Amino acid sequence: MKTVLCYGDSNTWGADPAQGPRFGWDDRWPGVLQRELGDGYRVIEEGLPGRNTRWDDPIERQKNGLTQLGPILESHVPLDLVIVNLGTNDLKRRYNLTASDIAQSAGDLGAAAARIATNAAAEPSRVLLVAPPPIAELSDYDLLFEGALDKSRQFSRYYALAAKWYELDFFDSATVITSSPVDGIHFEVAEHHKLGTAIAAKVRAILE
Repeated sequence: MKTVLCYGDSNTWGADPAQGPRFGWDDRWPGVLQRELGDGYRVIEEGLPGRNTRWDDPIERQKNGLTQLGPILESHVPLDLVIVNLGTNDLKRRYNLTASDIAQSAGDLGAAAARIATNAAAEPSRVLLVAPPPIAELSDYDLLFEGALDKSRQFSRYYALAAKWYELDFFDSATVITSSPVDGIHFEVAEHHKLGTAIAAKVRAILE
């Protein structure tokens, strides 16, 4: 049995951009990943709405992905693979970060996961760094994510570089999904299914 942990934000949690609050397990991408991988795998979902890579949010408490990482990983070891799917919330205007800053922060978080998590053989867990897709045009979140659209379009490039720097496996979600036009941030059900299926193929390539 191989164990995969999905560490992310509201898009790993499964936030519904239209109806709210959350899609069912079978329609969230970690649930789709579990279905696609089958009985030889156990998929653990660790998604938190608002989670960022490493910043103490001055408004929303307990969203720092780095400070939460160690306790979460240690509670689930042994782990064969940790999937880090973060960065969209780092686009918020209050953090004032570039796309390169966000990608490097996500990559360093992935490297920290590799130092903390181990598999059944007491070897470092593999880490898959996922670049979030670009956000769409915003309405309700326009001021919260002011200036974020252009930055998010640079994620593919800079996340790939970060994965190379930190020696992590890499997947660019923009190759298979887009953000919902409803709120500009979250994924529709069909996109969750596409993402879970695509990541399943990547997981098999890494672990098998």
